[in-house]
Order: sequence, then structure tokens, then C-alpha cells
Amino acid sequence: MILTCLCAFRRYLLSFVCLFLSLLGAALAATAEIVEQDLGNGLKVIVKPDTRAPVAAVMVWYRAGSIDEVNGGTGVAHVLEHLMFQGTDSVAPGEYAKTIASVGGRSNAFTSSDYTGYLQELHSDELELAIKLEADRMQNLLLRQTEFDNEVRVVMEERRQRVDDNPRGVLMEQLSAAMYVAHPYRAPVIGWMNDLENMTLTDASDWYQRWYVPNNAALVVAGNVEPEEVFLLAKRYFGGVESRDLPMRKPQDEPLQLGDRRIVVKENTTLPSQAMAFRAPRLENVDSDWEPYALYLLAGVLDGHAAARLHKRMVVDEMVAQSVSVSYDGLKRGPGSFFVGFSPVKGVTVDDLETIWWDEVERLKRDGIAKQELSRVKAQVIAGQIFSDDSVLGQASRIGRMWAIGYDSNASDLIHKKIKTITPDQVRAVAEKYLVTEAVTVAVLLPKQQN
Repeated sequence: MILTCLCAFRRYLLSFVCLFLSLLGAALAATAEIVEQDLGNGLKVIVKPDTRAPVAAVMVWYRAGSIDEVNGGTGVAHVLEHLMFQGTDSVAPGEYAKTIASVGGRSNAFTSSDYTGYLQELHSDELELAIKLEADRMQNLLLRQTEFDNEVRVVMEERRQRVDDNPRGVLMEQLSAAMYVAHPYRAPVIGWMNDLENMTLTDASDWYQRWYVPNNAALVVAGNVEPEEVFLLAKRYFGGVESRDLPMRKPQDEPLQLGDRRIVVKENTTLPSQAMAFRAPRLENVDSDWEPYALYLLAGVLDGHAAARLHKRMVVDEMVAQSVSVSYDGLKRGPGSFFVGFSPVKGVTVDDLETIWWDEVERLKRDGIAKQELSRVKAQVIAGQIFSDDSVLGQASRIGRMWAIGYDSNASDLIHKKIKTITPDQVRAVAEKYLVTEAVTVAVLLPKQQN
């Protein structure tokens, strides 16, 4: 079985921008409104009709990710994601993806810090097959030692390739570990290697029993479907799955950062680079919050396009950087963050680039942002919305993530409108408040032989 796992340990700085774009805005094409229904067992069923093509995207989202793991048990959410393809009483190990492929569809899954999701994209005539299979593995998954051992080895090899043998992956992992001292976001989604080496089948089984219940899940369907048909199928296949009490989720606030933090990571690389992270608020109230929207636009002003301030100065004009990236990550169950990253050209140091970074920040705080400059960034947001909603899978993904994070499934409509109202003064205000030296965490990647 070929299965691509979209894991959060691959969340390099540019991916944060892509994630936010994929969550914004309602579909601008001729599609119907979102329709919802709650089953008696707590399952949320959300349908977004789109009749432009005979295709349907079926997704099941579980509000459980690495944020819900505990010390010593990191990586179990991701391992369980792998095991969800390893069979039930009616589906043999490895046959799930083959069954979807046999009708011309494709299946996949992903684990993040905040949620885990499963998807199928197939002809709308095969809607019932996808829903039936998802309901089956929600309640009848067979967890066996042989499959568990195999999948843990697969995950360990993923970790070696994507993190341990990837200097950039090590840098980002160490940045998160330094940024958070208490919050679960400090641990990688794929898990620490020692935890994977000591994970047991019971750990995976406990995770499945704890979180894979209808009252912690949403079925999202987008495409050429009738809402009433989806609701009937959901009730037929999911209606008999019993709900269970969920564990109490305690607040996990990160302690106040009392000064800048700096770490050096030495790896087998010839290319030094630097990543910086600032504390920033998450989007909590879609209607009344404004700082998260201003932070997103601030990232776009600094590095949202080829003529953005940092890219133009570092890469184009002064030619001191090979790359630069700025992004804001505020659509989270936990705390938000603002990221910056850059790599110097030969003969230039990361310290030189950091000096330029702070110079640009101070210039923005001092001189502000022109309305025309901010309008260009907002136009890019609209373009991103059109692109993300062009496919039924994009629509289902946006809706599902909204639900998983804790917003209304149609909250993206309001997010779109609120971003349009942000002023240059508000963007400058969040720069002054959050881009400060006292609240930054800096991780520098250097070749091992360099002192």
C-alpha cells in the first residue's frame, strides 16, 4: 500500500502560510451552502454540495493529535493513523486503500498537532462505500502485534529520513522544543525516537479507545452529493456506534516567556540557516478578534510575494540571502506563533541577516504600511481562497479543519470578511506588540565543524 502521511514534523515555515490560505474563505464557485446535522451519538455530519463534477470527497476528522499526548507517549497519534489501514473483521490488512483504488478513488490520512484526518476522493456514485468503510474502522479496528510492530518500524524510518537525517527538520524540531517549556507543542508530531522505540500495542489501543469515538469526530462530505442522502448513510453506518465519555482536557497554558532564548544546532550541513519564533495569539473568537488577522497580513507584507519587503531586500536587492520566509500560525487549538526563517549566501552570516530582519521590523514600526501595499496582500488572500476551493477536497479540508480547531464549519466566510477590514495601523500595532526581542526564540543551524 502506498500511503503518504502528511505529518506536522514537515511543517516548515512556508507551510504555515499554505495552511492558513487553505482555511480561508467560502467557495467562490457556484456551490451550495454548508448543511449540518448531529447524530444522536455526537457525530457531526457536515455536507457541502458542489455539482460541477461527479466527484465526492469524504473525510472523517478526529479532534485528537499530538497536543493530547503525554510525556513518554509522543508519536502515538501518528502510529494509530498508520494502524487504521490495517484491517477490521471485514477488511483485511492493507486492503482499505486497495478497495478505494478499485473504484477509481484515492485514500490518504494525516496527523497534526491538533487533529487526525482520513480522506477519500472518489466518484460520487461510490459515496456509500467510503462512508461504510470509515464507520467500520471507527468501531471495529483490529489491533494486532504483527501489524503494530511493522507500522512502528515504518514510522521510525520516516523519522530518520524526515528529521534525524534532515538538518532542516532537526532545526525546526529543536526550535519548537526551545520555544515551549510546558505545552505539548514542544514535542514533534512524529514522536521522539525513544518513545517510538518503547511504544506498545496497548498504547495504541488505549489511544484508539479514548479518542476514536463519534462524539469526538466529524464526517465531512463535499462534492456532487445530496445532503439528505449523506445524512441517511451517516445514520445507517455511524448511527449504531456508541459514544463514550471523553477524557477531561485540562488547560495547558504556556508560562510567560521572560526573555529571548537562543540555541545552536550543529549538523552535517554546508548551509547555515536560522529560524525565529515569536509568541503570538491564536484566533479564538472569529467575530471579535482582530490581532490574528493583522498578524497574518503582517507576514504577507514581509514575505507574501516576490516584491515583499524582506524578499526584495535580502534576496533581490542586496543578494545576501538564498531564501527568506515569514509566516503566522494562529489557527490552532493551542497557542499561536509567528515564524521567520532565512539562509545566507556564501560570505554572509546568519547574524548579518538577523540584523537586516530587525532593521526592517523597526522601519515598519516607525513608518507604517501604505494602504496600497496592504491591498496587494489582501488580493493574494482572495486568490488563495479561489485556489483552495477549486476542488471538493479543498472545500472538505477547509470545513473539517474549522471544526477540528473548534470554530463553526462556515467560520471561514467571516474570517474572509474580517481580514478585508484590517487597517495599516492595526498591522503596525501587532508588529509593535509581538515582534519584540524579549519574546523571541532563535535557533541557528551551523555545520558541525564550525565553532
